[in-house]
Amino acid sequence: MSLRAIARVNLAAIERNVARLRRALSGAEMCAVVKADGYGHGAVPAARASLAGGAGWLAVATADEAAELRSAGIAARILVMGALSREELSVALAAEADLVAWNEQFVSELKREAGAGREARVHIKLDSGMGRLGTRELGEALATARRVLEAAPALKLAGAMTHFATADEDLGFVSEQLERFAPFVDELRALQPGLVAHAANSAATIREPASHFDMVRCGIAIYGCDPMNVDPDQHALEPALELRSYVAAAKPIRVGESVGYGRRFVAARETVVATLPIGYADGIRRALTNNCDVLVGGARYPLVGTVSMDNITIDVGPQPSVRPGDDATIIGRDQAVRQTAEDVAHRLGTINYEVLCGISGRVPRVYHRDGEPA
Repeated sequence: MSLRAIARVNLAAIERNVARLRRALSGAEMCAVVKADGYGHGAVPAARASLAGGAGWLAVATADEAAELRSAGIAARILVMGALSREELSVALAAEADLVAWNEQFVSELKREAGAGREARVHIKLDSGMGRLGTRELGEALATARRVLEAAPALKLAGAMTHFATADEDLGFVSEQLERFAPFVDELRALQPGLVAHAANSAATIREPASHFDMVRCGIAIYGCDPMNVDPDQHALEPALELRSYVAAAKPIRVGESVGYGRRFVAARETVVATLPIGYADGIRRALTNNCDVLVGGARYPLVGTVSMDNITIDVGPQPSVRPGDDATIIGRDQAVRQTAEDVAHRLGTINYEVLCGISGRVPRVYHRDGEPA
């Protein structure tokens, strides 16, 4: 380790994950979701790896995320899935992104912004059960679609979409959402033949073929994580990111001596505690205090004491083989042992998405392809 902490990202793994997911599709296109800086992996490198793996579309949440991809020279279709303010519309349109609408007011604002010779491609969102963006009323959604058609050539009706609330848990409710979405798709296809219907996230792509329609939107799975937050191996997915630090120091601790803020670890035996220069400012959540493992030299060691902003400490035992300078792994594989983002998420009572997105910007991303520099 030449740096205090790094996130190593294997772009070849992202390519293979995309290709593996595409093989499960029967003619549907793949849209790779690279919002939130590629779920912490880096949006631009993740986008390029996804396209190399066979994705035809990219999806983001914000106008600035679309602009970042365009500034990097990426020419693929980009869908901005999130809500956009009037000020953000011009950024998204300048990036030639597809946009999402669910009411006539937004369509009117979009028509005004797109009037300067720029065609805006619009996807109408039906809230089939997620309860966030989109209208639950089929009539309102159809009226919004008609308003888009009336605004041609400034606007083009390009897609119909929804989002599943429980694809990682309850397929029964997915079926209910499909029952609401399918008639909407039929109605929109009658208005605009050839539009793209899409609904499936990573979990639905893996678990429910009926949800594939014309395109699927895969996020967490393309990064090699389990959409059900259990084990990527169950779905032949390869985790692309490893979070590493190193042992900066190691010193003996006597019985009764403590480590860290608040004395949340007090030694019950003589032992050696090693310090790693990575902390909650890097994404090691404070809730992992006395509640995580770190891998060093092919062995697991418990994180002890309070996670601080810039450091964590691990108990390496009274006769350690661990030495200053040794590599340390928080997420990833070390010889025969592995700790996944799902493992860390379970310790925190959360999901792998949050663990990955929480790795902060001060941790450099180092890109490689199966160990070779990318």
